[in-house]
Formats: sequence, C-alpha cells, structure tokens
Amino acid sequence: METIRWKKFRSLLLALLFCMSFTPVSYALDKGSHAPDFELPGAQGTVKLSKVTGSVIYVDFWASWCGPCKQSFPWMNAMQDKYRAQGLQIIGVNVDGKSEDARKFLAQTPAHFMVAFDPNGATPLKYGVKGMPTSFLIGRDGKIIFQHLGFNAAAGETLEKEIKAALEAKK
Repeated sequence: METIRWKKFRSLLLALLFCMSFTPVSYALDKGSHAPDFELPGAQGTVKLSKVTGSVIYVDFWASWCGPCKQSFPWMNAMQDKYRAQGLQIIGVNVDGKSEDARKFLAQTPAHFMVAFDPNGATPLKYGVKGMPTSFLIGRDGKIIFQHLGFNAAAGETLEKEIKAALEAKK
C-alpha cells in the first residue's frame, strides 16, 4: 500500500517532469495564423475570445500544480493593470481536471484578468499547447503574434516588449 507521502511525492515529480519535458520548438499554430475562438465558463461568467477581438490579447494556459504558472500570475496582474487602458486583455485558461483546484489556487494567487476553465482540455488542444504555462499574444486583428512556453523573470521582460510593440502597432 502506498503512503500518502509517497503519492504526493510521485504526483509532484510527475508534474515537474511534465513541465520540463516540453520544448518550445513546435506548435500547432504558426505566427500570423488566426487564433482559434473559444467559449468557456469563467470565474466571472462566460469567456469568449471573439468578444475581445480588437484588443491585444494575451492568452495564458495554466494549471494549479504548475510552479512557473504561480510565478507568472503577479507579472500578468501587473501587465493587465499597466496596459489595460491601452487595449490589453489577458485571459488565463485553466486546464485542471477539477475547477475546484483552480479556485483554491486563485484564492491564494488572485487574478486581475479574465479566467476561464477548460477541464476537458479542448482549447489547449486547438492551440497545440505542449506544456504549462504556454502563452499566446494575439494582435488586434485576431492573428497570433508570439507564443511562449514557460515563465521566469527574463521571459517577463521579453514578453512585455512584445506586448508593448503589439499595443503600439497600427490598429
């Protein structure tokens, strides 16, 4: 019989290996392709990508068990607060099988942006997500500008430059 300690260790190890086992080399979506629309239940009602078309949209796929995801939330909050008036809309798409896990995460790490729940994982499949977190920057025209796997402070600086350039681009 497995002990609870071993089960937790094994789960954490599998999650870590999952996060580390992917590279940003291949995605199903190419730069310049249209971002697939989605409609998902959200923390504050339905979240539909096409409703925010015309904005620069940063879609971030995340999970409650993902360490880099937890690190990215303060950065996404800061970006949403800083660039909201210029037309940035951040959407976090949670992929946990149980939305209660996501809600516990959000109670400890609040989001200042829209949060959607996709427990069946259909949306990350459409986007070709290979690991957590994976983000897509979508221009005002609905086309993918940039995609990124993972998160750390250096990535945050690069991503902010991409966001600023997208916001400054012709409408």
